[in-house]
Amino acid sequence: MASIAEKHGFFWETLWNLPENSDLKRGHEDQTILLPGEIVRIPDLREKEESGATEQKHRFKRNGTPAILRLQVLRPIEPEEEEPTEEEPSDEGPPEDDSLEVVVEDPTPQEGEGDEPWADAPYILEIDGKVTEGQTDGDGKIEEQISPAAQKGRLKMEPGTERELVMTLRLGHLDPVTSIPGIADRLNNLGLFDGSRPAEMTSELSEALLEFQKVNELEESGEVDQATRDKLKELHGS
Repeated sequence: MASIAEKHGFFWETLWNLPENSDLKRGHEDQTILLPGEIVRIPDLREKEESGATEQKHRFKRNGTPAILRLQVLRPIEPEEEEPTEEEPSDEGPPEDDSLEVVVEDPTPQEGEGDEPWADAPYILEIDGKVTEGQTDGDGKIEEQISPAAQKGRLKMEPGTERELVMTLRLGHLDPVTSIPGIADRLNNLGLFDGSRPAEMTSELSEALLEFQKVNELEESGEVDQATRDKLKELHGS
């Protein structure tokens, strides 16, 4: 809705709250996601008059822009390196009559598994050709002003270092959480899926859902239920 309003010279709230768009508004929890085929009624622009003395300069401020891009960037937790321990030399060898037994143990999960906020890290954000440099906060969050009409971008974390990571941003392309592609989109953005966007449920997506449900103490079914949708929206932010 923000990009449509920007294109036609309106605030998104103006279009969203029009009586002519009441049916559209009832069909959505918020204005951030519209579906193909839905109709947004757009009225003619109205003139607004302001009084002012002649022979003087007057400043007018345009409201409603820009939009705000909010991201939280996560990275894999790096396991702590264990310091090597020196064993004291021993002159004793194994008894000649006893055979050596080799025991293979199952590897234990490392304490570093999982994700953590990419905190206090430099970044370069490019949105539709506009480049901004900054640093994430203590929670790995980024907040930047962008055009409501922005559609694509690129985020480069810790540029010029060994940990540099480049992420492609698709703005305005998130499907609703009630759809299978929308479920995959959110799992992908949370780093829990393989990057694909299946139109129908697959075994791989079901496994990702099962892991998501397990981590968040939900009923482990591998299927989409309301509790899973609500948790996905909560953690994803939309």
